[in-house]
Amino acid sequence: MNKRERRRTAVIFAVIALIFMLAAIFTGGGGTEEEPIQSVMRDAVLHDLNKVSLFGLMDVNPGLLAGFIVSGFLILLALICRIFIIPKFKPVPGKIQLVLETIVGLFDGMAKGNSKINKFLGAYIFAAGAYIFTGTLFELFGVQAVTTAGRSISLPAPLSDINGAIMMGCLSYLVIMSGGIAGNGIKGIGKTLKEYSLPISLSFRLFGALLSGALVTELVYYYSALSYVLPVLVGVLFTLLHALIQAYVLTMLTSLFYGQVSDNTPKPPREKKHRRKSSKANAAA
Repeated sequence: MNKRERRRTAVIFAVIALIFMLAAIFTGGGGTEEEPIQSVMRDAVLHDLNKVSLFGLMDVNPGLLAGFIVSGFLILLALICRIFIIPKFKPVPGKIQLVLETIVGLFDGMAKGNSKINKFLGAYIFAAGAYIFTGTLFELFGVQAVTTAGRSISLPAPLSDINGAIMMGCLSYLVIMSGGIAGNGIKGIGKTLKEYSLPISLSFRLFGALLSGALVTELVYYYSALSYVLPVLVGVLFTLLHALIQAYVLTMLTSLFYGQVSDNTPKPPREKKHRRKSSKANAAA
């Protein structure tokens, strides 16, 4: 394709995009704002208005249903990789094998770089990073669910629910404590309990980062003046950025603290005071 043909193709796509944009603006979509923005933002944080039914057993937050879907997807993907892809690995890797080995090697290197006891740590941070990344991207697909009030909603990211973020933080804290026990026995529990604010820090850092993206996206989608083109950029960029950053931050902090509490290297003995005084006296003499 020469330069003239590329320019002609770009102009055609621009004209088509302009036509669709003008059609959307003049037709107005026929939609109405059913609830005020305050209710939308409150429900994005607390999930107390739009509940969904969990298999007809109880009413739950939409984030829980999203968490089940993301977990099921990851388990299915892991089974497919284990049954159909991994047995076909070759000494000279192909594209899929290279991608998998790069991702696994990234988390394995992070675990080995922070702790000598790293087999379980590498597996956990890989699973946690995959869940955070996939769960954050999940909201981009706009999976629909019907609330108990009969309203259709898009399922949010699982960790934009405070309950999901707290459980991820507490689970990471328990994994860190297991590293302390593996490296130092019962003393490892004491070393871990010294970092009593760690589960709170992990939970609210994760929740706050994901929630900020969700609130900005909700705000942009709510107002019709901002609902053309901009939501695509905001939604995709915010979601991708949060998925990458939060997966990296939580896995890095978990591996770092795991390495600290599992370290059983004895501390060098301190010099006694009288020895230090005598050495100073000798030096003065």
